[in-house]
Amino acid sequence: MALPDFFALFGRDPAGRWSAPGRVNLMGDHTDYNDGLVLPIAIPQRTEVELAEGQGRRVRVWSDQFPDDRPVEYQLGTEAADHGWADYVRGMTMALASFGLERGFDARIVSRVPLGSGLSSSASLEIALGRALRDVYSLTINDVELARAGKRAENELVGAPVGIMDQMACSLADETAALLLDTRDLRVERVPIPARAALVVIHSGLSHRHVTGGYATRRRECADAASRLGVATLRDVGPSHADAVRGLPDPLGRRVRHVLSENARVEATAGALRAGELERAGMLFVESHASLRDDYEVSVPEIDTLVELTTRVQGIYGARLTGGGFGGSIVALSERVRAADAAEMAAESYRLTTGQSPLIMVPPSAAG
Repeated sequence: MALPDFFALFGRDPAGRWSAPGRVNLMGDHTDYNDGLVLPIAIPQRTEVELAEGQGRRVRVWSDQFPDDRPVEYQLGTEAADHGWADYVRGMTMALASFGLERGFDARIVSRVPLGSGLSSSASLEIALGRALRDVYSLTINDVELARAGKRAENELVGAPVGIMDQMACSLADETAALLLDTRDLRVERVPIPARAALVVIHSGLSHRHVTGGYATRRRECADAASRLGVATLRDVGPSHADAVRGLPDPLGRRVRHVLSENARVEATAGALRAGELERAGMLFVESHASLRDDYEVSVPEIDTLVELTTRVQGIYGARLTGGGFGGSIVALSERVRAADAAEMAAESYRLTTGQSPLIMVPPSAAG
């Protein structure tokens, strides 16, 4: 069934179309809310927003993820969570009020970033919508401030205790280079992917949520560990804290070990990619997954199986869970010439082994 166009939904044409990409994180998961280092890159899948100025303060918004629903409607200034997809829109309009957003709008959202995939579907929506409102209403907000607004939307209205990596990646990244991002001061350095390498991204078929559950628990554990160690965040833990870290009760010591080792792996992976040392980078992927599985305990058996099967495929240097975990996607570093075939082989092996329905996100040619 064909999706309704903007005119069918709202009785007029949009002022334009804006978009933002999803992202895959190559290294540095669960480090951003600890003021740590991350290494994300944009993926081809994007969220598109068609938007037109509204009447007064009324907002009407529709999403292709819920095509049978009528547009959600609310008034600017009345934003309150109702625990549905439109909370991300409400969160953004709440956050953008401080940048001068005073008038409502009509918006049609179409996303190719799967929900719960660990590829930043929510941040992609937030940044695409923010770009549209910035242009239509001439809001004075730069790309970094737009990322901060997206994080505020999720933290304060949606109730998801995410860090800022996703929004920064969706706002600043492209598909040619990873962003070495220091989430403490938001310094960014571009790290190109070597020409003979390519990425493979496979959605496991298992979705996750960050509003409740294990993700929020890990954040609390990190805050508890930091408090016991007498530091503001785990980024402040150094060699002088070694004895104190060893004295932490389980699982706090393992949580700290993951964060510290993952920060080191981000820098090492960036260095390996700059030097074209793909075997070394692949080993770091494998080490990171083991840390996420054993020390941080955010993987699940299906993800472990997908990582293991992908790592066995010829042409793959290494694979790991990417994103918050508890489902979602994996990312692998591959020889460019073998990437499409390797993705297909890994996905088919996983399908036969688990009965799950994987979706190849990258490379797009392999996705059919």
